[in-house]
Amino acid sequence: MNTDHSNLNQQTSQTEQSSVRYDYSRLSEQDIYLFKEGNHFRMYEKLGPHLVNHDGVDGTYFAVWAPNAESVAVMGDFNGWNGASHPLTVRWDGSGIWEGFIPGVGKGTVYKYRIRSRYNSYTVDKGDPFARYWEISPNTASVVWSKKYEWSDQEWMSKRRANNALDAPWSVYELHLGSFRRVPEEGNRYMTYRELADVLVPYVKKMNFTHVEMLPVMEHPFYGSWGYQSVGYFAPSSRYGTPEDLKYLIDQLHQNDIGVIMDIVPAHFPMDEHGPIFFDGTHLYEHADPRRGYHPDWQSAIFNYGRNEVRNFLISSFLFWLDRYHVDGLRMDAVASMLYLDYSRKGDDWIPNQYGGRENLEAVALLKQFNQVVYENYPDVQTIAEESTAWPMVSRPVYLGGLGFGMKWNMGWMHDTLEFFTKDPIHRKYHHGTLTFSLLYAFTENFMLPLSHDEVVHGKGSLLNKMPGDHWQKMANLRLLLSYQYTHPGKKLLFMGGEFGQWNEWQHEQSLDWHLLDNPANEGLRRMVEDVNYMYRTEPALHEKDLSPEGFQWIDCNDWEGSVLSFIRHGHNPEDDLVVIANFTPLLRENYRVGLPEPGHWQERFNSDAGLYGGSQKGNFGGVRTRPIPMHGYYQSASITLPPLGVVVFKREE
Repeated sequence: MNTDHSNLNQQTSQTEQSSVRYDYSRLSEQDIYLFKEGNHFRMYEKLGPHLVNHDGVDGTYFAVWAPNAESVAVMGDFNGWNGASHPLTVRWDGSGIWEGFIPGVGKGTVYKYRIRSRYNSYTVDKGDPFARYWEISPNTASVVWSKKYEWSDQEWMSKRRANNALDAPWSVYELHLGSFRRVPEEGNRYMTYRELADVLVPYVKKMNFTHVEMLPVMEHPFYGSWGYQSVGYFAPSSRYGTPEDLKYLIDQLHQNDIGVIMDIVPAHFPMDEHGPIFFDGTHLYEHADPRRGYHPDWQSAIFNYGRNEVRNFLISSFLFWLDRYHVDGLRMDAVASMLYLDYSRKGDDWIPNQYGGRENLEAVALLKQFNQVVYENYPDVQTIAEESTAWPMVSRPVYLGGLGFGMKWNMGWMHDTLEFFTKDPIHRKYHHGTLTFSLLYAFTENFMLPLSHDEVVHGKGSLLNKMPGDHWQKMANLRLLLSYQYTHPGKKLLFMGGEFGQWNEWQHEQSLDWHLLDNPANEGLRRMVEDVNYMYRTEPALHEKDLSPEGFQWIDCNDWEGSVLSFIRHGHNPEDDLVVIANFTPLLRENYRVGLPEPGHWQERFNSDAGLYGGSQKGNFGGVRTRPIPMHGYYQSASITLPPLGVVVFKREE
């Protein structure tokens, strides 16, 4: 059997120093009952390696689920990688859990399980599905790990329910840890979690983002998967440091009032031999039939959501990050691929459900259970679904028939808006409906508006490069796009680099092009995002009713000829109302009359065309005053200068 350690001494010279003892277990009868039932959601406290002192002897208790194994042994650097000297014993209760206490095995011990199946004499060396730490890739063994971290984020944790509420501002900075910044002086290596804390935290704080969302940090063998092919569902990637190092990064973010969202990937897992695939010589975690157990898009395995023990595993993983890492939100990847049995399948290459339909009822049950368990245990966090279809009530409570997520990515808004912005402005009037369509369904879910990593890879080009026109118009269009995003109903998400006009599309093997900030245009865009984030956070009308139809009102959505939109954003208090007017053409529009709901002076609260941002500095000299000229259903209106490819925001002054 090939392993990463096949070149190591297989002799047992070290094994006589310790032996397995079976008179100790962390599993009670209640644990086993809940495990079999599919309702034990903190299995990370029971399975995997645990440093303990048993009868005055320090060592490690190991427990692993392998019901179809004939034998299971622990092998590692402590016994010369001998696959026979330290066998575990199977429990008598039919749970399929193998366990044992090995004296002398301590923190930092590298190990795998040697599993021999009762079928076909299949023998394999597996990493631990419940390991808290793994070797640095390309090595694939698990590591015994335990260390208490002293958190200093008590102030954040005490108030995060308000910070994470649906009526709070959510301006999310999505990032990939391995390519945010590199260290070119040292071979272009990744920054560690602690090094990232020194540069990421002050930057995100300066930019006024409310949260960061990390592409999956769970251990993954292939760096190029960006973490979306995970094997370590309870372990942060060792590429960037230890578990305590990641906790330090999160702690620093929290101490600076920045929430943390983590991507989770229950839709599929890689087929690397050391992972959960064919774990004990049977399809333990995945479906045996490839029509249900193999994902054609990602050439990976699909979890068997109907198996109680698999549900324990997945939901325990989700709670683990909330519990041990103080995470504020879980964004679930590829939910649509879980919901539909025929997702990316053709013809008869799928199996209908028991009623003959295409809905994956087992996945639906898992998602509902996941959300119920999360909100019962952590009511001060949010779960977020990346769901790309029109599945109803994704972000509605389970007791109302929904899937129970707190929010859902608005993929329709993203696709339509980017399609509109790629058009030459001279043709945009013929696509006006593409822009306004999102408001027909904007409040059917609790939407987050994503301009994510998926839109700047695989030949799609960066956000800036999608924009038409010369360089000035490209920058103006990007300022317009981001300003429109921040004033449109829904929470906000922007992938790293978009905030300063990254020219090249994202490359995970290199740093963002931070040198672009030496250019006035890129620095102007960055400054605008900083300011629009501040406006979004401090103006209640832009977030208090972000997810409610009471928070939005059209002034005029029908000026397709001019490619202009005007609307009102409402907060809880009428005096907080904002008027937003967006000009989607490069034409300066002077004396553009807009009806306003109240008479008086309206301050120009924001102008994306400000010279400070690299714009042409066309505007309204700080504000406008209404006149009693009826317009758009109002008794008064104002003559407004609309800057080219610009957004202006007004607020009435008392």
